[in-house]
Amino acid sequence: MYLMLFLLATINYLDRVALSVAAVQISADLSITKVQLGYLFSSFLWGYTLCLIPVGLLIDRFGTRYVTAISMAVWSAATALTGAATSVGAVIAARVVMGIGESSCYPSAGRIVREWVPSRERATAMTIFNSGAYFGPALGAIVLSWLVAEAGWRVSFAVCGAVGFVWMAVWLRYFRQPEHTTWLPADERRTIEKERETTAQARADTPSIGLGGLMRSRTMIGLMITQGCNAYTQYLFLTWLPNYLQTERGMTLLKSGTVMAMPYLGSMFVSIALGMLSDRLLTEKTIESGRRRTLVGAVMFGGAVILFVPWVSSVWIILGLVTIALGSVATGNALNIALLGDLLHSKADVGRAMGLLLIGGNVFGFLAPIVTGYVVQATGHFDAAFAAAGALLIMGALSSWCLTRRPIRARAAPDMRIEVPPHHAGS
Repeated sequence: MYLMLFLLATINYLDRVALSVAAVQISADLSITKVQLGYLFSSFLWGYTLCLIPVGLLIDRFGTRYVTAISMAVWSAATALTGAATSVGAVIAARVVMGIGESSCYPSAGRIVREWVPSRERATAMTIFNSGAYFGPALGAIVLSWLVAEAGWRVSFAVCGAVGFVWMAVWLRYFRQPEHTTWLPADERRTIEKERETTAQARADTPSIGLGGLMRSRTMIGLMITQGCNAYTQYLFLTWLPNYLQTERGMTLLKSGTVMAMPYLGSMFVSIALGMLSDRLLTEKTIESGRRRTLVGAVMFGGAVILFVPWVSSVWIILGLVTIALGSVATGNALNIALLGDLLHSKADVGRAMGLLLIGGNVFGFLAPIVTGYVVQATGHFDAAFAAAGALLIMGALSSWCLTRRPIRARAAPDMRIEVPPHHAGS
């Protein structure tokens, strides 16, 4: 199951980064300015963000198997059709549809981890899944750079779309709930069923808090802010890093692709190692109390080293700083999702809670490519863009430490019983 989740995120981000890798060639073919390119980079997030809550509700209602498969089909078809676009408007339309399809990825993963993974292994599961979001860009940077150089950008989108349909076929063939999966050993099934919920979450009377209750939760708001501050830096690198390496550092397409892959691959291993450390350090009691927030804030503070990029001239030192920042963002994203799983009591709310969490992330993520486009066009450099990303990571760390101190659950109904004084004989 971990492999399927890892590949789900890998394909998701391979398709996202396809546009970034080919941006210089697409800009030349379609006469696109830096500001237009910023809007083009963010266009996928328009449909993605709008559909997060509706898709989360569908996952809560119908489960993950078919919702995930249909979503994969939609975004893979849209990715393939991007290669047929002949105008900026057509590329934007395809990316918006791709975003609608991709909106199920993280809500589905959150529900799958809650149903398939013992609570003491949630951070490991989420970091393995989320590491695909960094392996995808690394793979894309190398393979898609070569493919664009050899066959053109249109072919690269067709290949990305085809990969998604292969994953969908395997998914439909093998994925079921643990209770109904024939290939799962019986002892492992029993362990999953026994340990996937904490004691508080396993109570039969845990009610759904609903969408309104989630939106009123201070903890939920804190988690959304933290996710957003991580997402800003993630999307800055995902959309503009290839362009930065080519235009400001003078690298060729193939060299920039190889160089870009290095921090993404490094961040994968950092993220998984810190996720495993998080699970080892926490007990059921500290999981239920939300102590995972300590590491969330710590890794985000570490990622703020990106603030130093404007003062560094060496490309290799810059890549080192980007690797640390990406590793911190990757870990922070995954641990923040795991923290949501720790603090959310009702499994019936997982899909919509993940949708809300990702809306917080993608409001910031939506702004990153656009703001960066304006900054670069106005100043001719990326310095201010990196400074903004570092400052947001510090803000996200403070949000996690200060706002996520209470569980997310329905408030207990007031006791309306009237106590009757005892009847004394002779009164």
